[in-house]
Amino acid sequence: MTSSLRLSAHDFGLLALLTLSWGLNWPVMKAGVTDFPPMTFRLLCMLGAVPLVGIVARSMGVSLRVHRDDLAELVVLVLTNMVLWVVLTTYGVLLLSSGRAAILAYTMPIWAALLGIVLYGEHPSRRLWIGVGAAALGVLLLVANELTTMAGRPLGTLLMLSAAFVWGYGTHRMRRRRTRMHVISITFWSLASALVVCLAIAGALERDAWTQYSPGVAGWGAVIFNATVIFGFAQPVWFRLATILPPVASGLSVMLIPVLGLFSGILLLGERAQWTDWSALAAVLLAMGTVLLPSRRR
Repeated sequence: MTSSLRLSAHDFGLLALLTLSWGLNWPVMKAGVTDFPPMTFRLLCMLGAVPLVGIVARSMGVSLRVHRDDLAELVVLVLTNMVLWVVLTTYGVLLLSSGRAAILAYTMPIWAALLGIVLYGEHPSRRLWIGVGAAALGVLLLVANELTTMAGRPLGTLLMLSAAFVWGYGTHRMRRRRTRMHVISITFWSLASALVVCLAIAGALERDAWTQYSPGVAGWGAVIFNATVIFGFAQPVWFRLATILPPVASGLSVMLIPVLGLFSGILLLGERAQWTDWSALAAVLLAMGTVLLPSRRR
């Protein structure tokens, strides 16, 4: 496995925008599941995202047709990269604070490394192992002050860890996919499938609550932000990165997101940073450096 990334300047720019978008979305998503029933919020996001991505695909001349030979693989990609992630994180964010949910979600590189060894016989380089270790240390430091609170919400913690595990497996499958479907086409069918699942869950569990909620500007803003920025832009970008990078490397490359969530709270809400927060930032930057900085060649 390669120890460093070979990204163009264009891809580095996309990675920076992806990190910013996903980092900001954790508190945004918390506002959404507060103003709406949780799965109804996701349903509204999908209703906006599916036609948007369809229009983008058409403007790019990308076919949305699914060949019979690609159907089985597409189902696996859709389930592991979108549907299960959407369901698990929606209820996880509802039960936890957005910052804690983000921290747990970005244990993904650790799960990706373990899955790569167990399922695919991978042998990550020493440099990537240093990155995984630094990422694990960063997560432990960030979560150190939250253990008591999360212990009182074991279901939310379990949901977010399950989401991270599924995400790690889905990233492996995306990297190893045999289908030649364009990432925009995969994104479209992922969102369309998630829409159907969200509609089924919301209709079964939340229909009676639809008249009890009075969403405000923050709630509708969260819907628009997720439909356009998260699903319309960030999701195709992530599928592209997951295609061209090893799964562990792609996970480590976005490790700044939980740190962004943490320090945005410090800057915007006046929260105080402790030594564990600054140490976690250093560990996460080290983890990202193991894959983003060029390695010395013989």
